[in-house]
Amino acid sequence: MNVEEVQRMKQRFRIVGNDAALNRAIDVAMQVAPTDLAVLITGESGSGKDVFPRIIHENSLRKTKKFLAVNCGAIPEGTIDSELFGHVKGAFTNAINDRDGYFAEANGGTIFLDEVAELPLSTQARLLRVLESGEFIRVGSSTVEKTNVRIVAATNVDLAQAIESHRFREDLFYRLSTIPIKVPPLRERGQDIPLLLRKFAADCAEKYRMPAIQLTDDARQMLMTYHWPGNIRQLKNVTEQISIMAQQRVITAEMLQFYLPDRMSQTLPALARQPKTENSFENEREILYKVLFDLRRDITDLKAQVNSMSQSQPVVQQPVSIYPSSQPENVASVQNIPIRKPDVKSDDDIQDTEVYVEETLSLDEVEKDMIRRALAKHSGKRRGAAQDLNISERTLYRKIKEYNLE
Repeated sequence: MNVEEVQRMKQRFRIVGNDAALNRAIDVAMQVAPTDLAVLITGESGSGKDVFPRIIHENSLRKTKKFLAVNCGAIPEGTIDSELFGHVKGAFTNAINDRDGYFAEANGGTIFLDEVAELPLSTQARLLRVLESGEFIRVGSSTVEKTNVRIVAATNVDLAQAIESHRFREDLFYRLSTIPIKVPPLRERGQDIPLLLRKFAADCAEKYRMPAIQLTDDARQMLMTYHWPGNIRQLKNVTEQISIMAQQRVITAEMLQFYLPDRMSQTLPALARQPKTENSFENEREILYKVLFDLRRDITDLKAQVNSMSQSQPVVQQPVSIYPSSQPENVASVQNIPIRKPDVKSDDDIQDTEVYVEETLSLDEVEKDMIRRALAKHSGKRRGAAQDLNISERTLYRKIKEYNLE
């Protein structure tokens, strides 16, 4: 990897971050750019996939030709073929003139097919023909036309699952993914997250003429452990929202938590209210907690009985026999079974038992002990501890603060 070239490309296209996976993706884009090979860019929604087709086009031999970006998911299924391949006059209602499609307009250049997995199967067959031979037919025509375009596609869909469910053609997948590029999600980019927030905060401050926001250490830690389902797009929106709404310019963890969606939806399994699947790990742990609560109730009842017996001498009554008078000789009568008075502890012992029961069976203490053990197991590393506890790192961070386990 040419580090200097990668850094130059990041400056040119205003890419922020030093994550190794991100640098690798940029390097692959630069290496494949001079060729005419098809490229498939995969990654979650909002992770920044749209910048890579431009890197490829601007570093290719086609950079002086057209670059067309097409959002396949935004075009109605009934008109997608006409938009991509064009149509002739009279092909359908309102087709009053011949029209060139995107593949004809981008001839000699590059066409970027975003959300390519949203294409109908019939359109996928047409696209496969363009990839294999450069040929296409306009809607309503029988004339084969030629085009010379470089195709770069992107999707946030798991194409392997789409192929299994017969929503995407396997042969098209192999044609598109000659060179695959995977864009890492924001939550895996670690130290890049504060850098991106700083950039978005500076842009917002310049745009609206206000001081840029800053983060405290605990807020920065929370920012890095949040799962970011919307990736960079979500981080930008959150930064702009804080910049406009927050009265203070120094943002603490408590303030930041208010602006993060679903901040209360993730918690430890004992408190989770999300639907559980049978035999799931969370369900088993909830069963354990239920057993502990039942045991605490039983011991509390027993403690009350023992305490009552210690204050007054119990009156022992002869129990009534459960057998009739003509019971068999080999069955002992319950009247003849000696009743032994239970051992009674002192008040101090009873008080100690009460404290012990309350402390050991407290849900908060169980939860606190689980967190402490998980952190010790992973030498204080929160990511591993959170995985063992089956909670998010952000939730673990909040629990650490709540139980003062710093």
